[in-house]
Amino acid sequence: MTYKRVSLETKDKVAYVGFGHNCDKAMTVLDEETLKELQDIVEELHGMSKDISGVLFFSHKKRCFLAGADINLISSMKTVNDGQAGAEAGQKIFNRIEDLKVPTVACVHGVCLGGGMELSLSCDKIVASDAKGTSMGLPEVKLGLIPGFGGTYRLPKKVGLPTALDMILTGKTLNGKRAKRAGLVAEVYPYERLLEYAVKHFKKSEKKKSFKESLEDMATDNMLTKKIIFQKARESVLKKTKGFYQAPLKILDVMEAGMLKGRSSYLTSEAQAFGDLCISDQSKNLQHIFFMVEDSKKYSGSTGAELPVLDRGACLGAGTMGGGIAWLMAKTDMKPIMKDLNSTGLELGLKQSASNFMGAVKRKRMSYDDFERKQRSITAQTDFRGFDRVDLLIEAVVENMDIKKKVFAEVETKVGSKTLLTTNTSSLSVQEMATALEDSSRFAGLHFFNPVHMMPLVEIIKHDGVSNETVEALYNWVLRVNKTPVVVNDGPGFLVNRILMPFMNEAGFLIEEGVSMKDIDDACLNFGMPMGPCRLLDEVGIDVGQKVAKIIHDGLGDRAKSASLSAKLVEKDMLGKKNGKGFYLYDEKGKPTGANPDALALFPKATKKMTEVEIQKRVFLPMINEAATVLEDKIVGSAGEVDLGLIFGIGFPPFRGGLLKYADSEGLERIQEELLKHAETVDKDRYTPCKLINDLVEQKKKFYEL
Repeated sequence: MTYKRVSLETKDKVAYVGFGHNCDKAMTVLDEETLKELQDIVEELHGMSKDISGVLFFSHKKRCFLAGADINLISSMKTVNDGQAGAEAGQKIFNRIEDLKVPTVACVHGVCLGGGMELSLSCDKIVASDAKGTSMGLPEVKLGLIPGFGGTYRLPKKVGLPTALDMILTGKTLNGKRAKRAGLVAEVYPYERLLEYAVKHFKKSEKKKSFKESLEDMATDNMLTKKIIFQKARESVLKKTKGFYQAPLKILDVMEAGMLKGRSSYLTSEAQAFGDLCISDQSKNLQHIFFMVEDSKKYSGSTGAELPVLDRGACLGAGTMGGGIAWLMAKTDMKPIMKDLNSTGLELGLKQSASNFMGAVKRKRMSYDDFERKQRSITAQTDFRGFDRVDLLIEAVVENMDIKKKVFAEVETKVGSKTLLTTNTSSLSVQEMATALEDSSRFAGLHFFNPVHMMPLVEIIKHDGVSNETVEALYNWVLRVNKTPVVVNDGPGFLVNRILMPFMNEAGFLIEEGVSMKDIDDACLNFGMPMGPCRLLDEVGIDVGQKVAKIIHDGLGDRAKSASLSAKLVEKDMLGKKNGKGFYLYDEKGKPTGANPDALALFPKATKKMTEVEIQKRVFLPMINEAATVLEDKIVGSAGEVDLGLIFGIGFPPFRGGLLKYADSEGLERIQEELLKHAETVDKDRYTPCKLINDLVEQKKKFYEL
């Protein structure tokens, strides 16, 4: 038979099954047509079993083995039965691969995730390439799903229960070498020789386990030990997720209950769990985020024009933020220059970049030699030597308009005519800053969030004079350094800080009304936020928050007015985490040790009792209202961009799908009603619904229908 998506060839009695055949997409997925062809091929292989010595599964693609099941196929499932039937169909194919009477080897090169990993597990052996891009794992949990094609059944048999749980519950991936150490792959080879050497594994006997490995197997191969392993795994999941996420707990239930089940009954349970999860609101929200992220990987405004090449970087201003940006440039081999006025700032910047790199070394994501090489690639200096050879300059000096304009007027004379100039400002007008430049077409905002090595979002801020080529080049660069870009128009606070400010402001007003700081932060944590507003303000820096709040208040008026607490704390030199005291106290490593009694002494007595839901309404309703005005003001063009910014910029709980997705699910008529109620009872300026919310309610539309 001739197949369109999957190839089947035989040579020297070896059957070669290749994915990505006649496919123009970079990533190959198990869509409906591919699964149907694979099913037919596997049946054909069963008929050929007497005439072949073995089967090799491989990919025609250079960067992808199989990226998993088609997410569009999963998202189209409407009922539990749809999901269960889909999982069972895949399981049937992979069972038939496992039951082939000839040896089978999966030859993994590039991305091998989800259904691709599950197909590999159904083979007798897996061999992998040593390429950097080879990545193996079961990331379904990140979509609120359980692996549905037998992954939870077969992975523990390959790598043992503890390693399997770690991979399945976190969605972590392994490269070829780490997969070999884990026992997932039999051997690692150069990509060019992968198929040639894979044939040897048809007859290759299993490596004899060491005495230590045998002891470990004995230790985990009894019911009591497995019970303890599952108990510890459940405790770890609850600690990390606070119980908000259904999928990891469902995975644990299926795997623990299936310890004594045979393949058929176990896989039935797995398929039922997949069906339950795939239609849940939580999984739909996480799938929604997946599609938003995928959409963000390509600049929508591309004109096809030639773009500047951004190979050499420079950071103007060191310190913690500058050091983080220099680290990012060094990590991506840009050999950056980091300039500051004095050695003190440079030392702080180098300390920050070294700390980031050393974290990767400790996590075994980088060798010590690579750490030294990349750290040494940062040139720290107090003058402009070499700036004429820089392609991208990022300014990260003090947040003061006059100083920034002066800096850009000077630096424009030191760089080449094609150098892109950017500012890392968090709140100052990029439009005004651009007036300091002779050629503002190559200038834009490039707002990183602190700490740079952890926060995935970068806001690219436009102004009237910026060229599309500049924006597109910056967008592609942000993707290249593995960050998530959101293009925004200039305005007070841009996107994230503008919507974040009500979150922190309302906490201040609640404390002034006599609500406990602990109750406020706890209510937000129990909503799913990574930290409460008081703790977050400490992280940002109370003095920084105060400055940004003033800029946003000046730009937006009384709806953005602030409580007086920040000014009181700054006056008493309580600046937050950076000097060890703010709303909370911090130890030498920056970890909170408890509420700051000196701060509490400045607050009114916490005598006002409010329910958790009442507190959540107070802080999240103004955020929704402000997000709607952001769309009104055309700071961004869609609800999706708002939600992407808040999820990756402040950690808005992904399981809720984003702030505006959450508002849509709650119902805009209800949101409007609550805002009007709070406008009457709390504050008219801060809670009166904006025009867009009123219009959407009148039109019976949602944010995601704009």
